[in-house]
Amino acid sequence: MAGDVRPAPPGDRSEARITRLVQISFIAALGALWWLATNVWGMSPILLPKPQNAFSELLDILGSGEFWPDLLLTLGELAGAFAISMTLGVTIGFLVSQSPTYVRVFEPLLAGVYAVPIILFLPLYVLFFGLGASSKIALGATISFFPIVLNTIAGFTSIDKLYVTAAKSMGASPTILLRHVLIPGALPIILSGLRMGFTVALLSIIGSETIASLAGLGHRIVNLAESLEIGRMFAYIVFVVVIAASLNAVVSRLEARRSLDP
Repeated sequence: MAGDVRPAPPGDRSEARITRLVQISFIAALGALWWLATNVWGMSPILLPKPQNAFSELLDILGSGEFWPDLLLTLGELAGAFAISMTLGVTIGFLVSQSPTYVRVFEPLLAGVYAVPIILFLPLYVLFFGLGASSKIALGATISFFPIVLNTIAGFTSIDKLYVTAAKSMGASPTILLRHVLIPGALPIILSGLRMGFTVALLSIIGSETIASLAGLGHRIVNLAESLEIGRMFAYIVFVVVIAASLNAVVSRLEARRSLDP
C-alpha cells in the first residue's frame, strides 16, 4: 500500500553500514593526511593551512553569517538553471522519443554536443549576459540540459512496445497512456538524468563563479586566494564541499525513494 513503511532487509542494512563506514574512513584518512602534511611534514601554510586553522576560520564564518549572501546567490542561480534545463530537457526529450527518425537524427547530435566542454564558451555567455547571475544561470542550464534530455530520450525509448500496444488495444487515451504506461516506465532513467543534470549544474555554476563573477561562493573563494587568506579560503572550500555533498545526497535520496514508489 502507498504510505507503508517497509523495513529494509538485514542485508541491505549491513551493506549500508559498510558503505557509510568506508565513506567516513575515507574522510578521516584525508583529514589525517592534511594534519600530517601541515604539522609534521612541514608543508608551507601559504600552500596548505593547518586543519585546525581552517576549522577555526570555518567556525568564524558560520558564526558571523557572512556566507548567506553568497550562498543564497549561488543557490538561486542553481535553482534557475536547473528549472530551465529540467523543463526543456524533459519536454524535448519526450518529443524526440516519439519518433524513431527523430531519435536517430537528434540523439547522436545531442550526445556529440554534450561531449564538448561547454565551460569553454563562458566568455561568450559573459559577453551576452554580463558578469551577473544571468550568465551563470544560462551556462548551468545549457550544461545540465544535455544529460537530462539524453536520459529522457533513453527512458521513453526503453519502454517495451508490448505494453504500449496492449494499453492502446484496451482503449487507453493518449493521456492515460502517458500517465500510466510511458511515464512510469521511463521515470527511473529520467530521474537518473535529473540527478546528473543537477550535479553538473552545481559544478558549472560554482566553477564559472571562480572565473568571471561579481558575487557567489566561487567568487568569494577566488577573492580570498588573491588576498592570500589561505586559511579562510580553505574554510570556504570545505563549506562548499559540504553544501554540494548535502544537496547531492538529498537529490539522490529523492531519486531512490521516487524510483521505489509503486
